[in-house]
Amino acid sequence: MESINDYMPLSNDWNKERLQTLKQQFPDWFTSEGSLNIDEVKKAVNPDTVNETERYEFRWFGKSQAKRNAFTPSNATLVYDEARSVNPDSSENLIIEGENLEVLKLLSGSYREKIKCIYIDPPYNTGKDFVYSDNFTQDKKGYWDDIETTEEGVKIDTNSENDGRYHSNWLNMMYSRLLIARQLLREDGLVFISIDDKEVHNLRKLCDEVFGTENFIAKYVHKNNSTKNQAKLVSVSTEYFYCFAKNKEALKNVEWRILKKGAKDISNLFIKLKKDDLSLDEIDKEIKELYKRPKYSHLNRWNKVDENGVFKDADLSREGGSKDYTIINPTTNLPCVIPERGWGKSYEELIRLQEENLIWYGDENTPPGMKDYINADDMSVPDNFWYFDNSIDTRWIKSTFGALIFENPKPVEMIRNIIDMSTKKEDIILDFFGGSGTTGHSIFDLNYESTINRNFILIQIPEKTKIKSEAYNAGFKKISDITIARNKKVIEKIVKDKKTQQPDLFAEDQEGESLKNLGFKVFKLQKSNFPRVEFAPDPELSDAENLALLKKYIADKESQLVNAFNKEELMTEILLKNNFSLNYKTAVQTQFTKNEIILAFDDEKETLICLDVSIDLETVEYFKTNTEQKFICLERALDTTKKYNLKHYLGDKFNAF
Repeated sequence: MESINDYMPLSNDWNKERLQTLKQQFPDWFTSEGSLNIDEVKKAVNPDTVNETERYEFRWFGKSQAKRNAFTPSNATLVYDEARSVNPDSSENLIIEGENLEVLKLLSGSYREKIKCIYIDPPYNTGKDFVYSDNFTQDKKGYWDDIETTEEGVKIDTNSENDGRYHSNWLNMMYSRLLIARQLLREDGLVFISIDDKEVHNLRKLCDEVFGTENFIAKYVHKNNSTKNQAKLVSVSTEYFYCFAKNKEALKNVEWRILKKGAKDISNLFIKLKKDDLSLDEIDKEIKELYKRPKYSHLNRWNKVDENGVFKDADLSREGGSKDYTIINPTTNLPCVIPERGWGKSYEELIRLQEENLIWYGDENTPPGMKDYINADDMSVPDNFWYFDNSIDTRWIKSTFGALIFENPKPVEMIRNIIDMSTKKEDIILDFFGGSGTTGHSIFDLNYESTINRNFILIQIPEKTKIKSEAYNAGFKKISDITIARNKKVIEKIVKDKKTQQPDLFAEDQEGESLKNLGFKVFKLQKSNFPRVEFAPDPELSDAENLALLKKYIADKESQLVNAFNKEELMTEILLKNNFSLNYKTAVQTQFTKNEIILAFDDEKETLICLDVSIDLETVEYFKTNTEQKFICLERALDTTKKYNLKHYLGDKFNAF
């Protein structure tokens, strides 16, 4: 039976899908009318405690509504912004300007279970930061036309600590977004969320509910040099980020380790130089020259070399260790200096290491160290305590743009580590609190250095910059403008570096896949192209009467649709609502002579689509014998007979929009 929703251009309806899944698995839970019988569900969960009303749960004001907000479909659309895109034809990266909950809903069909890693740095609940209002509806004035909205229709509220719902407001904002974001994660996907002390405990409980306590990976501590959170009693210089898996069991075969960056290249260089019969001094000189290159500068701990390879001298001491013995330096025949803290190894272990040539002796005034060789398989399990200097990125922004256009950016190196240890070639990384664009910056850098390609999707609300701020004075009126501009600067720098770079010893004349993805497409959230989304059913009329009114509304309001609207925008909306990715491609089909028919396709699906105001009978006849192809056209382009025939020939492969 037809309903109003059948005629609405909506994103995926998660509530409907979840109910259908339940009905398929447990038909006995449903009444003969098709409604879910809650009592049957309770019996299945725990029949002995059906009458119990008290249980442990995490509750706050507005939680139920936030959950409804997450799974309510969107009737908005995304529009391609060619002017602000960079190298769009050679890239699958996306930067989307818009309210992130609505954007996530629009992506939920196309990118469902395709995202390998999510990193977000949401607004911390400081009492001054904004809270997303989640009142995006096209039949209400609030979102688009309210006088308090920013440009492009984005409403921002402050969240005062005096508000009785101070924590609830923040939790509601996060809950709905995490619920829908989870649907986008692959089964082996991971989510990383930065947070500070004010909501860290609430975020843990929230993630336990959304992802499951069994999927908790770690709470990372990020030590930085920031003073923004300094208090009168204690100077706070740490923040946190949580890591949860969508399904921890799916990580069993995932390489959850950090490759010591450049290890493979340094090891290969040593082997190559050794084959060239260079002396150890010459090899040492070549490797130290390599350290000077930005690509390997962070490897300076591995600054020693012997006939077996490159190594660092690992500490052999420990606090409170023994000082009752030492070993003899075989070169000087003198006793080695005892570490100030005492030995961290037994005498027998030191002798064993010495016999295996695993001791580095240094000079006569330096305690010896253990040789820790770097090699192609040098991997380490990530520690949960990370130190990254935030000021490095602050200085980069100031030097690049001539002003501090974004305060407190997350460190590029931290995001790089997260992405490096959790993703591989062709994986997609999502950041739906895009901010200054650090995640995109990190991925561009990492792709360039590792010569493998990862793709990103950044979403940033077009929040206004503060008047008279450095960003505003520099010409950036919205945060999303900064997101785009920063990543454009990163691309320009990589291209410039590549032109001046010395030949890579390991490239073997490869151009490098990373250069093939130096760009991004920009999309903007906007109202649907279809006026029908503003139709409001009359509560006094029956469903059938309202459906008839909607059909008339469509005929009246959309009669000039194709002439009045941009066809490309219309096609993007239709394909997005049919779960095509935003990187779809098109090809005109010349075999059709009466209508303009286009083949639209992405990596997984394809369809023929026509946006003409009328479908010719010859086109209908084509599908009579070509029933294997999918076809989409406009509802108003068909009369009753043509619509019946297309539905008869194609079945579910036909969609009138």
